[in-house]
Amino acid sequence: MRPSATNEIAALRAARTNTIAYARRLSNTARRRVQACALSGYFGHRPADLSALTPSGAIFSAKALPGTSAEAPLPQTSYAPPVIEGLSTLASDFDVILCDVWGVLHNGVEAYPEAADALRRFRTRGGTVILISNAPRPHRAVERRLAQLGVAREAFDDLVTSGDLTREVVASRPGVPLFHMGPERDFHLFEALDAPRVAANEAQYFLCTGPMPEDVRSADPFRELLSGFASRGVEFVCANPDLVVERGDELVLCAGSLAALYESLGGKVLYAGKPHRPIYELAFAKAGKRRGRQVSPARVLAIGDAPRTDIAGAHAIGARSLLVAKGIHAKELMPKGVLLRAALERLLADAPGQPDAVIGELRW
Repeated sequence: MRPSATNEIAALRAARTNTIAYARRLSNTARRRVQACALSGYFGHRPADLSALTPSGAIFSAKALPGTSAEAPLPQTSYAPPVIEGLSTLASDFDVILCDVWGVLHNGVEAYPEAADALRRFRTRGGTVILISNAPRPHRAVERRLAQLGVAREAFDDLVTSGDLTREVVASRPGVPLFHMGPERDFHLFEALDAPRVAANEAQYFLCTGPMPEDVRSADPFRELLSGFASRGVEFVCANPDLVVERGDELVLCAGSLAALYESLGGKVLYAGKPHRPIYELAFAKAGKRRGRQVSPARVLAIGDAPRTDIAGAHAIGARSLLVAKGIHAKELMPKGVLLRAALERLLADAPGQPDAVIGELRW
C-alpha cells in the first residue's frame, strides 16, 4: 500500500473516532443522526448586503405558461415577473447563459431532458452555456455525475463549481490542518493537495461540504460541535452555500444550513459559490474564453431555482435572471404540477433579488 494511502486511512480512522466520541454525548435521537465523516478546508466571501439590491423591472413580455392556474393575471409589480412558456421567447436577447445544475437539469436522481435540450438549442444558435453549480466538488467530478444521470454533453460548453473555488483556498493553505465534514464522494476535493485532515480539536479550520449523515432534517444536532469551534475562533469554510437541495422528491440539508447556524453562534464563515462574486468571475472568464472576447453582464442570463443564490447572485453582478419554479420550491409553487401565481408572489415578496422572468420548468 502506498504511504499516502496509509496516511489517509489513519487520518480517516482518527477523525471517525473523534466523531463517535462527540456523538456519544448527544441525545439518543441526535446520536443516531450525527456521525460526521472527518477531515477538511476553504474560501469565500461573506454575503453581500443583498437587502440593498434593487429589484429589476420585468424586461420580457408576459406569456402564459401552459398549465398555470386560472387565477387573475399577476399585476406587473416588482414582485410579479412575467411567466414565460419557454427559453426561446427570450434567447435572442442573450449571448451567454449561466445555468444552475441541481433543480434545473436534474433532481439528484433523474435528469430533465427538456432542460438539456433547451440549452443545446441555445448553443446551436451561437450562444454559450456555462453551468454554475454550488456542488462542493471539482467540476470534473460533477461532469462525470451529469453523464451518469444522462444529461447530454451537448447542453453546455463548460462548468464551474464551488468545489473549484474551495480547492483554490485549500491549496493556498498548504499543510494547515483542517476538520472535514462531508460524504466520501466529496473527497475529490483534496486530491493532490497538502491538506492534512485531523480530529476536530486539532483543526485550525473547519471545511464543510455537507452534513453527515446526509439525511438530517435540521442543523441543530450539530450545535454542540459548532459551538466548540466557534468558542475557539475556528474559521468555517462553507463549500456549498445552498441551504437545501433536491434529491428526488425530498429536500436535503446542505452545508449552507450549518454555516448559517455557525454565524448565529458568532462564528466566522467563508463562502464558496453562489451568490458570491468569485464563482461568477470564474464563469465569466470561461465564457469570455469560449467567445473570444469579454462578456457583458447585460448579455448574460442566469437560470436557477433558488432566489437566495441564483437570482440574488445574478443581480449582484448585473446579469438578468430566470427563476425555475420546478426546483426546491416546487411543492410551494407547483404542488399539483400547476404554477400557482399567488404562491409565486408570496415567495418573491421577501426575496433578496427579483427574477426578470419565471418558467415552470426549463424547456425551449
